[in-house]
Amino acid sequence: MGFTDTRFDVNLSILFTELPLLERPAAAAAAGFTAVELWWPWVDAPVPEQAELDALRDALNDAGTRLVGLNFYAGQLPGPDRGALSLPGEESEKFRANVPVAVEFARTMGCTALNALYGNRIEGVDPVLQDEVALANLTYAARAADSIGATLLIEALNKPESPLCPIVSAPKAIEIVDKVNAATGLGNAKFLMDLYHLAMNGEDLNEVIDAYADKTGHVQIADNPGRGAPGTTDGPGGATDAEDDRRSGGRPDRPG
Repeated sequence: MGFTDTRFDVNLSILFTELPLLERPAAAAAAGFTAVELWWPWVDAPVPEQAELDALRDALNDAGTRLVGLNFYAGQLPGPDRGALSLPGEESEKFRANVPVAVEFARTMGCTALNALYGNRIEGVDPVLQDEVALANLTYAARAADSIGATLLIEALNKPESPLCPIVSAPKAIEIVDKVNAATGLGNAKFLMDLYHLAMNGEDLNEVIDAYADKTGHVQIADNPGRGAPGTTDGPGGATDAEDDRRSGGRPDRPG
């Protein structure tokens, strides 16, 4: 995939977690990073108070860190949930309520990558219905993302740690990416290639990269086992992520 149109960032939802959220951008900057990404920070609030959004925006701007990736509301992360958009009922409604909020926050930060986590299978609910709900929500999110020139990211998790998630391989994630693009006609759905998850699944990383680089919008890296910093076998979650910036014309911020 090369480095000519790639930049590196740190995920503030799984690193510097010994600090309050609003102090993490400065910590990332002190460590040499100028770009960061985040899971949706308010796990119980798909639509938080405007003051909370403003405070996070100020913290990112004051630290000089660019927000280059943001998750839509996905339930309890970290925790038992693996997304919300395929869950009929209240969680799906929370996801849809979050979409315009997340998109507007991303717009004000110049963020052009929005990650939509699918969600677990639910006992007693027809998987076909869950997939129909998911496709409707993903097309809604893709159109909203496109309104600000952003990419909708779809991620494959790993089966050992997420046994109830139906997207636990690169081919399955690509299948969903293709369905969303076919439904919208926009082409702004892309694969989030998390190499840790794919390695945990036993997938051949070289083959995945060769097969799906052209449909990839973001790459996350961490050691397997342990999900530590690249080159280690311990430590907290994935240390470095890399975003394909073909839509936004970025450059590497820091190799890692």
